[in-house]
This record gives sequence, C-alpha cells and structure tokens, in this order.
Amino acid sequence: MDRIPHTAIDLVDRAAQLGFDALAVTLHDCQFANARLAAHAQERGITLVPGIERTIHGRHVLLLNFPAAAAEAVQTLDDARRLKERHPSGLVIAPHAFFPGATCLRRALDKHADLFDAVEWSYFWLRDVNFNARAARWAHDHGKPLVGNSDLHDLRQLGRTFSLVDSVRDVDAICSAIKAGRVVVETSPVPMVELAEVLGRMLVRGRKRAPATVAVQDPSAVRLTSTARSL
Repeated sequence: MDRIPHTAIDLVDRAAQLGFDALAVTLHDCQFANARLAAHAQERGITLVPGIERTIHGRHVLLLNFPAAAAEAVQTLDDARRLKERHPSGLVIAPHAFFPGATCLRRALDKHADLFDAVEWSYFWLRDVNFNARAARWAHDHGKPLVGNSDLHDLRQLGRTFSLVDSVRDVDAICSAIKAGRVVVETSPVPMVELAEVLGRMLVRGRKRAPATVAVQDPSAVRLTSTARSL
C-alpha cells in the first residue's frame, strides 16, 4: 500500500489555493468518505466527487460518482458495465492506459471500448518520454474525451496537469459534461528533477495512487485533476 506524506485536508487546502473547486479522491479499491473532510472541503469551496480506483483482474479503472458499496463490489469489466447501466450518472475512466505497467489496460481497452467514457492524460510525462501520446491517439480514434489527472503522490503534482470542464459546480453535471466531451486538458511536462524526486519517494514509500481532482474556475468552467488520486 502507498504511503502519502500529506493528509486529505492538506490536499483540499492546496487545491483551494490553486483555484480548484472540485476534487475526487480515488483511493485503491475503497471509496473514501469522511465527514470532517467533507465539511472542510465545503468551507474551502471544494466540491468532492466520489470515486475509486478499482483493480479489476489486476488492471486499474477509475469509477466516479457511483454508490460506494456498488463500486467496491465490482470484480470484472462486465460488472462495471452493469454498474454503469444502473447508475448512468457515473463516469468510467481508463487511467494510465498505455503506460508500461501490469496495471495498465492496454489491449483490454480495445476489447471494452464502449465501457469507457474518457481516457486519462497523466501528470507523468516528459517531452521525450510520453506514454500519454498513445492514449491520446486512442481517444481520438474512438471519439472519447481526454481528462488530465495528476495521479497525486506529492502535492507538487497538483496543478501541472488538469482538465477544464464546461460545467456548473455539481457532481452529476461535471460527469455529464465530460461524457459529452466538454473538457479540455491543460498540461505541461514535468521537470526532470521533480519527476525523479516524486518517483524516488514513491519507490521508498511503496506504491499508492493519489486522488483525482476537479476544479472550477468560474460557474461554467471546471478543472479536473487526478491524485492520491485527484480528478
């Protein structure tokens, strides 16, 4: 399990400082819900989007805006499809789809293309090394939107890659806008020194994925990032 050095309160505070208005904390295989955090987020003007990064046959899938028990019970991609049929306001995202890791969907994304509403563009990229490029091509070829996520393990990651979503500050509205393609990714390559430090800390602490973050800059523009995970 990953050990994240910051608290969820720290994450909300940093998101508020950066002008975010919504945040989805997508932990591995359990949906995070905390009354104290929810109250603090409301005070800071941050809308929390419920979410989970579910491990399905060893592959990661982001499930946003689904009931916690139902999302945690998903065991297969067919289960995810049935969950989506029962809860059409939910959002299914393919994270780090073509990165070189066992948790990446890769060919499974082709086989289940209809299941996914969007594909992630991850914070982890350099000008000369960018595994997001294949995800962007796949999304274009299949008519899927891209969302920018920070996959946050270190607070420095928040704000470098995110999404601008044309939506009001409402969870259902945000998810609907993404499905409709009303989203634009804002991203810049990670400085090599920062990337090396972040990856070094991840290796020391063990792997865990941060939340996904969404932020709204005005009543009709939402920013999406991914953390410990941020959306």
